[in-house]
Amino acid sequence: MLITRTPLRITLGGGGTDLPSYYEEHGGMVVSAAITKHIYISVNRTFTDDYFLKYSQLERVDEPGQIEHPIVREVLKAHDIGPSVEIVSTADIPSGTGLGSSGSFTVGLLKAVHAMQRNHVSASDLGREACEIEIDRLGRTVGKQDQYIASFGGITRFDFNPDGSVDVAPARLSSDTVHDLEQHLLMFFTGYSRAADEVLAEQVVKSQQRDQSMIDNLHFVKDLGLRQLDALERDDVSGFAELMHEHWLNKKKRSSSMSNPRIDHLYDLGRDAGARGGKLVGAGAGGFLMFYAEDTRRVRAAMREEGLSELRFGIDPAGSTMLVRE
Repeated sequence: MLITRTPLRITLGGGGTDLPSYYEEHGGMVVSAAITKHIYISVNRTFTDDYFLKYSQLERVDEPGQIEHPIVREVLKAHDIGPSVEIVSTADIPSGTGLGSSGSFTVGLLKAVHAMQRNHVSASDLGREACEIEIDRLGRTVGKQDQYIASFGGITRFDFNPDGSVDVAPARLSSDTVHDLEQHLLMFFTGYSRAADEVLAEQVVKSQQRDQSMIDNLHFVKDLGLRQLDALERDDVSGFAELMHEHWLNKKKRSSSMSNPRIDHLYDLGRDAGARGGKLVGAGAGGFLMFYAEDTRRVRAAMREEGLSELRFGIDPAGSTMLVRE
């Protein structure tokens, strides 16, 4: 049996500039952080001559092409490790909540099947192949940061070049700043979930049409992301939090579906309770609302009054990891 553990993520700067519709023309930059919430993939040999899949559904099929789960199907078509195989996935957080679960799932499954085939695969190769599966083979309207941060872990800067290559550099943060983020970044589930590619569709279409307002918005986000990274590397966490607020105001301008009256109300409550900055994590329209607050008790109390559940987390320094190999 093999079991992989792959982290989910939050975006700290530059989100949205990792889509091909933008970076192929202008180059993108995202700062991401892997968090201590994970997706687990187990792969086990069986005594039956088929493929047995357990996720939110059950599937038992004779060949990879019959698999309904699109990611599992494409991974096994590329790396057929069966038949006589059982694949089980479990997650700390459900999909569609803005934490990059699809990319983490793909990376974790690829790491497992490569291990079954006794292939050595680097974090860079994992990220690249996961993007090929989701973006090239499945044609999903998603960016590249999810797959790469799931592979590398930590708090990391990714530069997405027009030729499709990705430059990776760990953020130069002090241990005090990392600890500060772990103590003062708060996430609350809004109760809404939505597929990222649905939310991002408007951004992609406008970028491809060279809509100047969209391009200028993403230029601003990329520049703001560089400023956010600089603030963190100078241990100016308060400055980073203020830039989070600026980012959210700008992000909402990208699409009418980015937010809604309920989310705007919750965000305003968080700010009134003392949060310096915040935003929705992920593509938008739902998932988790993240705040930076020095007085965490007031923000927690305000969100609790609204019936929101908190997700406590830390920073995961590792990317996709092999937990069991027997």
